[in-house]
Amino acid sequence: MTTRNALVTGGARGIGAATVKALAEEGYRVFINYVNSAATAEELAQSIIAQGGEAVAIQADVRDDSQVAAMFNKINDEFGGVDVLVSNANMNFTPKPFLDQSWDEFAQKLNDEMHASYVTAQLAAKSMKEKQFGRLVFISSTLSEAPAPSFIAHGSAKGALDSFNKYLAQELGPYGITANIVAPGMVETDATKQAPEEFKEFIRSITPNQRIAQPEDVANTIRFLASEGASHVTGTYVPVCGGAYLP
Repeated sequence: MTTRNALVTGGARGIGAATVKALAEEGYRVFINYVNSAATAEELAQSIIAQGGEAVAIQADVRDDSQVAAMFNKINDEFGGVDVLVSNANMNFTPKPFLDQSWDEFAQKLNDEMHASYVTAQLAAKSMKEKQFGRLVFISSTLSEAPAPSFIAHGSAKGALDSFNKYLAQELGPYGITANIVAPGMVETDATKQAPEEFKEFIRSITPNQRIAQPEDVANTIRFLASEGASHVTGTYVPVCGGAYLP
């Protein structure tokens, strides 16, 4: 197989970094997108190269159309285009109850989330259509289906992403392109290390698997959805939460 190119947005840390490693193990040339974590992204790239893989750290703020276009132009011109897109970049938001939240606060998360996924998916799909092969994987959250206090902006934005994914699966399927949602529950990352221990214990207690997910748990699900073997899996919503969320 000709080396396929996998772009992971927000790929320097956490779930993104675990995904980069998993896809590199499968033989993909991986592109580690980052905004500010240059040293971390480059260190990850070099570790993959040292193990015989191919990796490129590539800077772009996925909320900025000009930076996204430049990133895709580089991959297209120098490496033949994106075959797998993992839309993982984290968009910050301010947790607030609905009655205390302004429209602008709500809209910021919704707009950032959808804008980044929309633009990167569209540019990736244009390359994928030419090849008649593509894998789009969007990182959502179980909070899109299971509401939690003060997470209305986050959950609603991820819910929009879930719906968007179904439309892409329907429209792009004839071109050999699949589109799937991976929805983690709580995952042990830098972002969740500061969570109170009693909250983590609560999550463990309601999880049939009796543990909190590691980034590798999410990455291994993405690994499958990006594979040749997942060609008939599209339009899905896959929770990775040890059964804590059971629809």
